[in-house]
Amino acid sequence: MKLLFDLFPVIVFFIAYFLAGRSPEAAAHLTGTLLGDLGLGSDVTVKQAPILLATALAIVATVGQVLFLLARGKKVDKMLWIGLAIIVVMGGATLILRDATFIMWKPTVLYWAFAAVLLGARLLFRKNLMQAMMGKQLELPESVWSGVNLSWAGFFLVMGALNLLVAFNFSEQTWVTFKLFGGMGLMLVFAIGQGLILSRYMPDHEEEKK
Repeated sequence: MKLLFDLFPVIVFFIAYFLAGRSPEAAAHLTGTLLGDLGLGSDVTVKQAPILLATALAIVATVGQVLFLLARGKKVDKMLWIGLAIIVVMGGATLILRDATFIMWKPTVLYWAFAAVLLGARLLFRKNLMQAMMGKQLELPESVWSGVNLSWAGFFLVMGALNLLVAFNFSEQTWVTFKLFGGMGLMLVFAIGQGLILSRYMPDHEEEKK
């Protein structure tokens, strides 16, 4: 359930983009009206409409996530605050300048921000964030926790570079599809791989019973 909540803005972006692509004239009119009401101008072409509408709705979805958590009195993760700031800045630039380049850079900026947080916390504050998040579920040697933290930071760095590769070497539609299925699929494969590696450090069921 949490995974769907975390991916909600990405799913909204994907659905909005492809629905707008099926009715580009209607999407252009809707997007122009929406942006015009916000004072960002109503000049939206049929070609621009899908990415602009998807970007606008992704911003709304991310803001909605934060407001939903605050309304329920729950803590908003730092990563979500970072994601909100990045989508507002990069998405806002795309809407204002009518340039998809900014929203295409957004996943890379987010991935690299995650990597910077993991590495910065470790190097500057001697704090292992992966251990802080997962330490209650797993008991691992300190050296293994260091490896987990470093491997996730490396994964985010690679994902950021891969996003740029797809964004600027393939079609816009290919990038949108990769943004959801490629990013989610690679993260799932990486997480499963890490789980298999870390399983050797988990206590045997019979030993637990003893």
